[in-house]
Amino acid sequence: MKMVASVNVFGDPLSLWSRNPMTGFFRDGFCNTCHEDQGNHTVAAVMNTEFLAYSAYVGNDLSKPRPEFGFDGLKPGDHWCLCASRFLQAHDEGCAPMVNLYATHKRALEIVPLSVLQLYAVS
Repeated sequence: MKMVASVNVFGDPLSLWSRNPMTGFFRDGFCNTCHEDQGNHTVAAVMNTEFLAYSAYVGNDLSKPRPEFGFDGLKPGDHWCLCASRFLQAHDEGCAPMVNLYATHKRALEIVPLSVLQLYAVS
């Protein structure tokens, strides 16, 4: 798998997002991606109760521990690289989490307009 250039939505170097919990398609702490990343795990999101409940409701319970994958489950306040399509879906449903644009990969823009991401930008 060849990683796509580590560039954020502004065209600058991608910022580290989280190593606790370890996030990213490559589990490197960045919202890096590659062409094999069919989920486009590129949106640097801050988990909150509403989004976690929504994600569970639509079939992906991110709060549930999955020890077989070394995953402890997420809680409000955790940083996580979300699938761009799930983020857009949550936006459409009114429950999108906040995002860090400096840690969000430019490939997210293939699915989510920058203007939408900016609505949820943390400072």
